[in-house]
Amino acid sequence: MIRILCIVLTLLTATMASAQKKNIPLVYNVENTGMRFAPPAMPHPTKLPVIRQLPNALEGVNGFDDWSKRRSDICHMIQHYGIGTKPSVESGQVVARMQGDTALVVNVSVNGHTLTLRSTIRYPKVGKPPYALMIGTSMISLPKQLFDNRPIATMTFHEFQVNDYSQWRKHHERGEHPFDQLYPHLKDNGAYSEWAWGLSRLIDGLQQLGSTRTKIDMSRIGVTGCSYAGKMALYCGAFDERIALTIAQEPGGGGAAAWRKSHESKEKVEDIDKTDYHWFLESQRENFHGDSVYQLPYDQHELCAMVCPRALLLIGNPDYVWLSDAAMLASAKEAYKVWERFGIGDRMGWSIVGGHGHCQLPESQWPEVQAFIDRFLLGLKTDTRNIQKEQ
Repeated sequence: MIRILCIVLTLLTATMASAQKKNIPLVYNVENTGMRFAPPAMPHPTKLPVIRQLPNALEGVNGFDDWSKRRSDICHMIQHYGIGTKPSVESGQVVARMQGDTALVVNVSVNGHTLTLRSTIRYPKVGKPPYALMIGTSMISLPKQLFDNRPIATMTFHEFQVNDYSQWRKHHERGEHPFDQLYPHLKDNGAYSEWAWGLSRLIDGLQQLGSTRTKIDMSRIGVTGCSYAGKMALYCGAFDERIALTIAQEPGGGGAAAWRKSHESKEKVEDIDKTDYHWFLESQRENFHGDSVYQLPYDQHELCAMVCPRALLLIGNPDYVWLSDAAMLASAKEAYKVWERFGIGDRMGWSIVGGHGHCQLPESQWPEVQAFIDRFLLGLKTDTRNIQKEQ
């Protein structure tokens, strides 16, 4: 009798998960579905409790209807304690145009100043518009063979047009970037909030012009980047729900790698004390250095979880210890529980494979990347279940 009851409950749970999955969108047509929610209380860092394990991303969530509020809370915490505010804009503050057939130009006007974003759309030679679009943060590091002979347009988000910080060339400091002219009160922001803001404005432009003018299908937009730009892609995908697919390639600490787990590493990795603080709020280091990291009220698995219910693929390279891929794996497994809770585990995966250079995706990882691109950008019936590869 007990066995029969267990079987019935298992079948019932599977049926409910299947029914729920059918009603869960693959993407949204607005930047942030949680705008209607007020931010949660933000205690002073010294008043935050010590949390040794990764915080529960599903706290207070009983079903998918609760997720938008929980995601909004995580979104506010990451901005408040980690990267700074990503400001919202009114539709009238954005004016877009196509310059010729391929150049997208977006002007964003705030507080009497205008910031201009420019990017060239490269259209495929196969298929018919409207096309899916993959946006590269700084560039697309994924092999071009993954896009050849597929009806996918590509475009680069030139992040220096928003915040020109660079590790390798002359740059401005906080308060001096183009973004800061529009929002001088946000001069303490980290670059990742500003870069996420900028990519969202490009998407605003595409949305404003429409598919007839841009030849882009707004429901089939992806974002990808590698290394520091892998972090950027993850923040952009997490903070804009119009992005259907996020592929974060070798993002390292401050990307998908959990700060807590990196702190506990015996190896020299990018942890909360040893990262580039042009990217984050200086107060993050002041408040959560050393063992104080256990008082951070969230961790990077929750940044990953913000992508849910949309698609996320994390790509690692354990040959580069600095990337802290053990911490990324722990984060990925914890974040996966969110998609799994809603019966959509096939929308999230990871592939951590060595034996190649940094940002040089080997052919052994092409199949899982191709599966995610084909399914979530092209709508093909590829199998993305159980893509969880690690060395």
